[in-house]
Amino acid sequence: MNAHENRLFVGGRWAAPSGHRTITVTSASTGDHLGAVPEAGTTDVDHAVRAARAAFDAPGGWPSWEPERRAATMLRLAQELDERSDATASSVSAQNGMPISIARAYEGSVPAALLRYYAALVTSAPGVEFRSGLPRGTTEVRREPVGVVAAVMAWNFPQTVGFFKIAPALAAGCTLVVKPAPETVLDSVLLAEAVAAAGLPDGVVNIVPGGRDIGACLVAHPGVDKVSFTGSTASGRRVAAACAALLRPVTLELGGKSAAVVLDDADLMADPGELFATSLLNNGQTCFASTRILAPRSRYDEVVEVYTAVARGARVGDALDPDTQIGPLVSSRQRDRVEGYIGKGRADGARITTGGGRPAGLDRGWFVEPTVFADVDNSSVIAQEEIFGPVLTVTRYEDEDDAVRLANDSVYGLAGSVWTTDPERGARVARRIRTGTIGLNGYQPDIASPYGGVKGSGLGRELGPEGLRAYQWSQSIYRP
Repeated sequence: MNAHENRLFVGGRWAAPSGHRTITVTSASTGDHLGAVPEAGTTDVDHAVRAARAAFDAPGGWPSWEPERRAATMLRLAQELDERSDATASSVSAQNGMPISIARAYEGSVPAALLRYYAALVTSAPGVEFRSGLPRGTTEVRREPVGVVAAVMAWNFPQTVGFFKIAPALAAGCTLVVKPAPETVLDSVLLAEAVAAAGLPDGVVNIVPGGRDIGACLVAHPGVDKVSFTGSTASGRRVAAACAALLRPVTLELGGKSAAVVLDDADLMADPGELFATSLLNNGQTCFASTRILAPRSRYDEVVEVYTAVARGARVGDALDPDTQIGPLVSSRQRDRVEGYIGKGRADGARITTGGGRPAGLDRGWFVEPTVFADVDNSSVIAQEEIFGPVLTVTRYEDEDDAVRLANDSVYGLAGSVWTTDPERGARVARRIRTGTIGLNGYQPDIASPYGGVKGSGLGRELGPEGLRAYQWSQSIYRP
């Protein structure tokens, strides 16, 4: 056991928790015990928020540091994360079933990249502007850190999505209380060790593992100035309601059911790997995955065959095996949920072209075969609700207008993709789809560009300069 796994990281110190409850984590691939951490209680949340408040309010504290000084500390943290990259990737992979190749590319690399990006951005972006829109006088416009941030993290990309919040908040001069998801808490110990080793001031980053009750306590805590939440749309609505009652700013990155619009000129075999990555990344446990395939009637059978071949050809296995493309789901509960949706698809009359069960020879862990449904009505449950597993649906459309209509016929609007050999045509179609982000012949969030959704997919934007602005407020000082 790691020496710190029986303590909480609060106020820059490893402290005994207020209670005796623990969060136990098992391997998604085998069901074996991996480890445990203390579960924070409401008293621990109070201590963490007070520590973050003290670090923010202290004279000469973190928000008052010059941007260059904060950036230098962030770069040290990036280096500490690099040194723990392999351990972090392995920890996440073992906990949530993410294939280790994906964990190394995302969980082991993106957090440090985000720190370096925002360190560079905050030292180059002006913190003060002078404007004049009146006959006389000038207004000084200042960007100030918003304060203490409650960062509620998701289990599917815990470190990557966590640093969507942590990196810009640190750059802005905010302090944080981070709540990891209970499914992936072991990697948060590595994060805390990196924070301590990098020399961040005490209380700038505090970590309180816990479930929904601790998340709710943190979100509503009177010492918090802003909430940043990643999770399901249902949970996001509760967070939004709590923040609305408190008039507290909130960023919500929620669910998705993104459409892959295959145009009639698409060359799907140009890069099958890109098809796989866009639709089945991280075993389908990816909010931006294009799992709803829209295919032209003239090429429908061909599109079904291509996606079926991609899914059927994926190597399913232990998440820690470098050759694995599809690992297990995060938990038995999540597997039950995905299998429930597969049952609903069958009951609605959709046709399974591959998968639909559990893979042979993998009796331990939470595995589901990559599954493709054809002949899916866009109004059906499996086409409208986020499954969060390796399940794709394929729906016919008549023409380009019909494809756009179907793509927009969703309560979500997070991501999507358009597949075509004509980039200009693809861009025209992409602009008509009501979604926060979209890709042409592939998809990946860009750390330098805004990421986030519309409709049921959330509020606000992360990444890019917009991600930094989310952790700042503006003050205008008029001078005659």
